[in-house]
Amino acid sequence: MTADDEKFMTRAIALSEKTSLVDSAGGVFGCVIVQDGEIIGEGANRVVAENDPTWHGEIDAIRKACKKVGSFKLTNATLYTSAEPCPMCMAACYWAGIERVFYASTNMDALEYGDFDDSMIYQELKKPVSERSITCVQIMQPEAVEVWKKYKNKEDRVPY
Repeated sequence: MTADDEKFMTRAIALSEKTSLVDSAGGVFGCVIVQDGEIIGEGANRVVAENDPTWHGEIDAIRKACKKVGSFKLTNATLYTSAEPCPMCMAACYWAGIERVFYASTNMDALEYGDFDDSMIYQELKKPVSERSITCVQIMQPEAVEVWKKYKNKEDRVPY
């Protein structure tokens, strides 16, 4: 751990404290994203305040960082988060191309001190689609694939 790592994680933890204890906006989750030694995005959990189950600190910070750099890819970026990312947030890190993730508390800490339990989601994602607790039914594949075929051949398509 470098002095910069400590500085950025301290900021992520401060954001988690403000959103959870001062603003009562959501859980104990704060995040900063750093590129070339500069914070390019900050976020905090606002699930309760916004009535939005996707308003996690990491998602908030990724959105802001992408907007700031003008790209949906955060090349050479490092994410500092006060708690181990949930499955949604970790997937978003992969989608955004984040290079490194530093986290402070663990999923077990979040369970013990805040009753946050992501274990069911991890277990569900391991199951075949047909065995998951949320019923998933595929319909209208041919119609959807027609749009995919057009997309595949779109000359100005932006790859990602």
